Amino acid sequence: MSRQAWVLVVVAGILAIATLVGAVVLAVRVVRTRRLLTGLGAGGKFAFYGALIYTIFPVDVLPDPIYLDDMGVLAAALIYLTRLVHQRRAAGRQLPGQPGALPDSDRAHRRVP
Repeated sequence: MSRQAWVLVVVAGILAIATLVGAVVLAVRVVRTRRLLTGLGAGGKFAFYGALIYTIFPVDVLPDPIYLDDMGVLAAALIYLTRLVHQRRAAGRQLPGQPGALPDSDRAHRRVP
């Protein structure tokens, strides 16, 4: 193989590894938001589980060595879930799993709006 071909292979490998790492980081961030799902309603649950299923499912828009579509779906889910969390916080409601949220046993005894 010529030197140019090796350079092309190395650059393609680096790009593939970078997109894989980006997809894994986004997936981990989406999974970390799972603890907030009970307070985000059906839309939040649909976005969370839909993004994870699309990422894991073997049939994609782009073939699996190219993770750009998976990263796009995960990023869109994170943006949507973040907006839901901000709306909930703006309304003054605590979400389960957030610091300062009442445990379930205390929530039953206190009136939470």
